Amino acid sequence: MDWAAQYRPQRLQDIVGNGQAIRQIAEWGRSWHTGAKPLILYGKPGIGKTTAAHALARDMEWDTIELNASDQRTKGVIEKIAGAGSTTASLTGTGRRLLIFDEADNIHGNADRGGAKAIAEVIRSSRQPIILIANDLYGLDQSIRRLCDTVQFRALTAKTIAGHLRYICSSEGVDCDPDALQQIADNSGGDMRSAVNSLSAAAIGATHVGATDVQTSQKDERTSIFELIKAIHAGADDNTLLRYAREVDATPDTIEQWIEESMTSVKGIEEKAYAYETLAGADRFIGRTYRRQYYTLWKYASALMVMGPAEAAGGRGIHARIMPPERWRKMGTGRKQKTIRAGIMGKLADNYHIPGNALREDFFTPITKLVEADPEVYARALQLDRDELEFFIGDKTRAAEIAKEIAKERREEERGYTKKKVKKGKTTETAPKGPQKPAQEGQPTLTGAADPPNAAPAKANVDRNANGNSTADKTPDKKPSPDPEPDRSQRTLFDGF
Repeated sequence: MDWAAQYRPQRLQDIVGNGQAIRQIAEWGRSWHTGAKPLILYGKPGIGKTTAAHALARDMEWDTIELNASDQRTKGVIEKIAGAGSTTASLTGTGRRLLIFDEADNIHGNADRGGAKAIAEVIRSSRQPIILIANDLYGLDQSIRRLCDTVQFRALTAKTIAGHLRYICSSEGVDCDPDALQQIADNSGGDMRSAVNSLSAAAIGATHVGATDVQTSQKDERTSIFELIKAIHAGADDNTLLRYAREVDATPDTIEQWIEESMTSVKGIEEKAYAYETLAGADRFIGRTYRRQYYTLWKYASALMVMGPAEAAGGRGIHARIMPPERWRKMGTGRKQKTIRAGIMGKLADNYHIPGNALREDFFTPITKLVEADPEVYARALQLDRDELEFFIGDKTRAAEIAKEIAKERREEERGYTKKKVKKGKTTETAPKGPQKPAQEGQPTLTGAADPPNAAPAKANVDRNANGNSTADKTPDKKPSPDPEPDRSQRTLFDGF
């Protein structure tokens, strides 16, 4: 059996390292209640994030539903699997079902289109605990991050890893030199899973493992973009920078954009100008690579993009948060706006039966004016969500308030309640239910306001004589009241005028 799976911790108390993170997860599990924020566990691969999520479920006796990168995480799949699981009870009767979104920062491409938005919707409506797992916290969509609490997992120390490897060797009856264990721990880069796999590979068919046995079983180390940028600003030597650039799992054009974004923290105009000059040179080589399909030029681009900025940074380090390129955020905002506009056009076309071209050219501006004048009514009539309503009125706070109120009303209606909307400046009086006492002599009766517009005329007041026979009083002639102003319906576009 695979040693990494065999010695995988089953309880939170068995997990090695990251004690503070483990305590935070345990406290979250014990105090979890409906409406509590989900957790995001983030950190390097192989340091116990997924293991901790499953260990928590075992400790709390919760069932689990897991979606990972191998699953097709489209909006439909997430809503079908995770959405149903987040609102229903456990099949075993425990009452809790833990939803685990593994590699949640790896939602991209056509297969995951709509996935981030679907996860955010599942979080908002969930009545079950949720844990998201990510290697890069800022690779998660912002709409998801703001709905969750974060727990950071740090790389394990070599001493901690070596101690756990010594325990495995003792359990398997393998004699391993301390130097060999230390070498495996040092080469693991804080990754316990990689260290256990390296030990397993070195111990196959052997009863003794020495230092020479583990030289060929070192970890295929992958450097993150954050480590590369830190090395650039720390003034690492050229060979180290080039090695890091090769190990980062990204193309040179992506790496260049990350480095360019970090250059805003460089002090001095001349140093910053030199950094951008070398990045421009790297960009020219990248362009030639794509145009000519001659990928040997990439090595020149890599050399320019790491050596030039490193010289400009001067080894002073980076004292600001390393953020994704700003252009990515702008491009993402543009794509989001395009998607929202397309959704709005579809709803308008379905409700008003107007072709798309006519909507864009002739009717979109007047419709926008109507929505700005009465956003609440149109949000209900067109079933606009928060983003679509904000697109019309340009007020994020108000759009969120209206969307929240509408969602609340819909939930109440689903539970069997009805709630009438009282318009500003109008009041509605409703007659009390059940039998009513006859009005006493001289007491006014409620008429008019509670009567529906097409109701039949009220019956004449009835008086009783001494014999008990009823006689109809003649009511004096009254000036006919004007017809009540009909409510403005938004069923058609032109009622708004």
